[in-house]
Amino acid sequence: MFERKHQKLAPTHVFVRRILAALGVAAALLFFALGLGVLGYHWFADLGWIDSLLNASMILGGMGPVDQLTAPAAKVFASFYALFSGLMFIAVIGIVLMPIIHRIMHAFHLSDQDFEER
Repeated sequence: MFERKHQKLAPTHVFVRRILAALGVAAALLFFALGLGVLGYHWFADLGWIDSLLNASMILGGMGPVDQLTAPAAKVFASFYALFSGLMFIAVIGIVLMPIIHRIMHAFHLSDQDFEER
């Protein structure tokens, strides 16, 4: 997927394509995680679809729940979903930053002559 350290730096259009691909994967992961949260809040907390979306969005965004949960199953779901959301945040940030960090690190490995040829 990425060039090796002995290869030249990828052209700008390839770099932009990598960033767009990373953003697409990150968006797909976020929508999947949001869907899990909406379904979980709807089933376990017996909330309506809009309230489930609100609670899942707030947890996934790091803000915290909106509605008071009374059922034990809903509380257990909310705690696991909060942990899952924290890990999802770390994963999404890693996926989005991966092409940028790789490009910076690859530029450090280039010799001055390779860099001037661009």
